[in-house]
Amino acid sequence: MATRQEQKERKREERLERERAEAQAAKRKRLVAFGGGGLLLVAAVVAVVVVLLAGGGDDADPAGPGGGGQTALPARQTTGFEEAVKASGGTYRSYPSEGRTHSEQEFTGYRTNPATSGTHNPVPAEDGIYAPGNSPEVNAWVHTLEHGRIILQYRRGTSPERIAQLEALLNEPVKGAEGYHMVLMENTTNMPYEVAGVAWTRLLGFRTFNDRGFDALRAFRDRFVDKAPEFIP
Repeated sequence: MATRQEQKERKREERLERERAEAQAAKRKRLVAFGGGGLLLVAAVVAVVVVLLAGGGDDADPAGPGGGGQTALPARQTTGFEEAVKASGGTYRSYPSEGRTHSEQEFTGYRTNPATSGTHNPVPAEDGIYAPGNSPEVNAWVHTLEHGRIILQYRRGTSPERIAQLEALLNEPVKGAEGYHMVLMENTTNMPYEVAGVAWTRLLGFRTFNDRGFDALRAFRDRFVDKAPEFIP
């Protein structure tokens, strides 16, 4: 006869398997939805290439957004977590868990903004970069936090240049992979910060974001990625 611990472990594995299946189904649905716009996307890419070739004169800025080059980030000066947060002027908080209940109904009772834990949708938001206006629902990305992801959020109205820098930060290699277990999105909950980094029960917020904030976000990422109740590759 199976022990109580073995029964709990079996139920946990069954739940994780259901989550993986639900996430794969959601991904397939997104890919089908995107497929209808494939020709438009190809046409847009061709148009961008033509514009870049036509305007590739000596006055182009290879480092700036839209200049045809990679967005430059401030070089890392500080690796220590506490030191980096202090130098950035950001505020770091650790909160008690608000629970891990799954519910398909919309939940709005989060005690932090952005949310750091609590009731969430059974299907997590996928890793990666979401364009402004296309952010996943809070109930979905809270589930993503439960899987050990780091979510970077920026306030609505953030400049394209700053967003491009945050994208470059997200794509820095971590554990040998670009964008490892990270999400970048526009905040949709009217958070009181210009930029925030969120992990399970952890929040690093910047009411005014400056270049030193990149080191703080790097240190936050390094310390808390994969530090959550469930590890999902």
